Amino acid sequence: MPVSLDPDAAAVFKAFQEAGRPPYETVSPTEARELYLKARVVSNPEPPELKSVRPLAIPASHGPIPARVYTPLKLREANGLAPCLVFFPGGGWVIGNLDSHDVVCRKLADEGQLIVIAVDYRLAPEHKFPAAVEDVVTATKWVADNARQFGIDASRLSVGGDSAGGNLAAVVAISARDGNGPAIAGQVLIYPGTDFAMTHPSHSEPETSILLTHSVIRWFRDHYLNGAAEVDDWRASPARVKTLTGLPPAYVLTAGADPVRDEGDEYAKLLKEAGVPVTYRTFPSQFHGFFTMGKLLQQADVAATEIGVWLKALN
Repeated sequence: MPVSLDPDAAAVFKAFQEAGRPPYETVSPTEARELYLKARVVSNPEPPELKSVRPLAIPASHGPIPARVYTPLKLREANGLAPCLVFFPGGGWVIGNLDSHDVVCRKLADEGQLIVIAVDYRLAPEHKFPAAVEDVVTATKWVADNARQFGIDASRLSVGGDSAGGNLAAVVAISARDGNGPAIAGQVLIYPGTDFAMTHPSHSEPETSILLTHSVIRWFRDHYLNGAAEVDDWRASPARVKTLTGLPPAYVLTAGADPVRDEGDEYAKLLKEAGVPVTYRTFPSQFHGFFTMGKLLQQADVAATEIGVWLKALN
């Protein structure tokens, strides 16, 4: 489908091109992480003031999983307990972390008037699939089991993430439904990757290869997965799970100039067909990654506000 960036998005894309940054697939994962974090510093908006932000270590069999707890100034409490969003940062399972998504988590806590707990799952290629899945499932279960000590209402626990984090949030929701976790109230899937076959039309359209290019997606995939056989594993490709019936309500966001656009679009349709309540929102003139760029892109703030409204309506 034809894609036309809005003026702000086009200006950001031009600025990235003129900066001459090396493509992620031409550098090491360590160097790519540094480049990614530097880009976030330039593009993140001013963070809202919160009541507190504090570190957390979630116990796991391989050692503690780093996390971060965000508590807003205004909290939607009932009987002293508040809703919570467990958030998984994007970054292709290779480059994202707590710092790259710190401002996003602050904004979601503020807009949704809820507690956000961000999870710093293990990254590839040092820790390949399914290490990240194991970490996000473990972390979500632990948060639910220990909810009261954080002032969290475990019955109002949602999961969310952008890109790779959206993939992991979808996987956690399925895993929880199938008995490997707590009841999940909702799932926020921001331009999620849902099928590692990468055969949807948006993967081959030149107009979608903007900041997240087709070649860098393959680079992420090759670092994350152990081999082609894992493409069919629903923990890597949640769209390939046997059934989506019985999953919690979903907010699914896609961007027009995005290689994974059609994956998110299809997943929203599959969820609806399975009887899952879905709020589907597309930003046709934005590219993958715009959600973290509120300093440069007004549409990022629009998306954050809309997600906050959805979370308030959810619980």
